[in-house]
Amino acid sequence: MALEFRFIEPDGDWYEAEKKLRDAVLRQPIGRSFDPNEFPFERESLHFVAVDGDRLVGCVLFHPRGRSGRLYQMAVAADCQGQGLGRALVRGLEEALVEKGIVEVVLHARVTAAPFYTRLGYTASSEDYLELGIPHREMKRRLALC
Repeated sequence: MALEFRFIEPDGDWYEAEKKLRDAVLRQPIGRSFDPNEFPFERESLHFVAVDGDRLVGCVLFHPRGRSGRLYQMAVAADCQGQGLGRALVRGLEEALVEKGIVEVVLHARVTAAPFYTRLGYTASSEDYLELGIPHREMKRRLALC
């Protein structure tokens, strides 16, 4: 894999590929389909992606709110999972956020994904709760500003 990490705008071919990946990885397994109203702040969010040649293989979105914000819609193509791509996406996004002055990242992790985020330094900031019928927990991480 010759990966390239970059930000994309929420329009055009790369955005369409990102939506398809998110749909395949995050929604279809739970019987849902893409809903453009699910995240009304999506157009104002940062879209950080991993591209392998002409294929988008991973993405993570971030909605800034002042010096904090929410990481959401993290997805890695099924055939690329378990190879460190998710970690690279989160770390790449975090580096860019530090440059933008963001000091804290909040996310709603599926309980099954919480160990992944724990390994990246995130800590639980809520009890488990149901979101879309799936157990989640809020997690946070303070970013080190240089």
